[in-house]
Amino acid sequence: AQLALYRFDALKKPSAEEPPAPEWLALGFDGESVPDGGHAAARRGESAAWAVSLARDLANMPGNLLSPALLAERAAALAEDSGLACEILDEDALAREGLDCLRAVGQGSARPPRLVVLEYAPTGHEQEKPLILVGKGITFDSGGICLKPAANMHQMKCDMSGAAAVLAALTALAREGAPRRVVGLLACAENMPDGGAYRPGDVLTAANGDSVEVINTDAEGRLALCDALAWAQKRWTPAAIVDIATLTGACAVALGTGLAGLFCDDDGLAERLAAAGATGGEHFWRLPLWRPYADQLKSEVADIRHTAGREGGAITAALFLRHFVREGELWAHLDIAGVDWNAKATPLCPEGASGFGARTLLELARGGIQ
Repeated sequence: AQLALYRFDALKKPSAEEPPAPEWLALGFDGESVPDGGHAAARRGESAAWAVSLARDLANMPGNLLSPALLAERAAALAEDSGLACEILDEDALAREGLDCLRAVGQGSARPPRLVVLEYAPTGHEQEKPLILVGKGITFDSGGICLKPAANMHQMKCDMSGAAAVLAALTALAREGAPRRVVGLLACAENMPDGGAYRPGDVLTAANGDSVEVINTDAEGRLALCDALAWAQKRWTPAAIVDIATLTGACAVALGTGLAGLFCDDDGLAERLAAAGATGGEHFWRLPLWRPYADQLKSEVADIRHTAGREGGAITAALFLRHFVREGELWAHLDIAGVDWNAKATPLCPEGASGFGARTLLELARGGIQ
């Protein structure tokens, strides 16, 4: 009911024609009293709907009103309200920490990049290995020097949907008081084409020390994510890592607008993610991490090139990210390109950002990773 009532009207004048949203909703049960399980289920649904609505609000916000710094400020405010620890790495801190790929993505913009680090560690769980969630937070993606076509470029305000899902899930977890340590990283930048922008052919140094040859500046999301993935593994020993991103048009071509791509070389984690998504009505199709395709990422001038050909583009993008995950770590990549934006209204979502991924991450964290 809450998702069906959702509207993004923060930037509109109030209208007398719009009926007011209900202040409360009654659920009927067959009995004299509502069982405890009924109350708990209602609260869980309410929390999940709140998380999705927050993710939609963030992704629907225009790029001029939600820069990397403003997204970081919003995350810090939500963290303070919900009891999350929050750390924000600005451009100087990113340079000190060696996140040069994320910095490069944002260097063509007048609005510099940020890495937002959120941690939820409830009492008694402070020392356990965290579940780490990493979200792509490109607040607007022009394509950079490899400029996108004008058609539908306005939807690129939604290229931070992965970060929005991570932020919404972490905040909801803290509000619920879930018994699980979770860390969230938002890799935020604006990809613009000014005279300082990074170029095809540039060679960057990632946070793990590997050199990366840039092929196409419109494949910026994987550069932001690879630094966040590598940096996270320096700082924590994770129980599992899940990254989520509007990463490739190839995934949308392969799966359409009803399914997201799931890449994972651990059957147990893949099954838990698929089940978590299905619980919230978010559906994934597992695609192969076909290792022979990694040869397409070999570079003559660097340790790795960041894109390959068009064929199998979602797979080679996932393999690029896999390069920055230590062998033996539990890791999954969720490619939500194609499902992050509703071109037509549905019963549970108006036209615009869908908030896809927030429910999956929330449910995954509720169930934990063993």
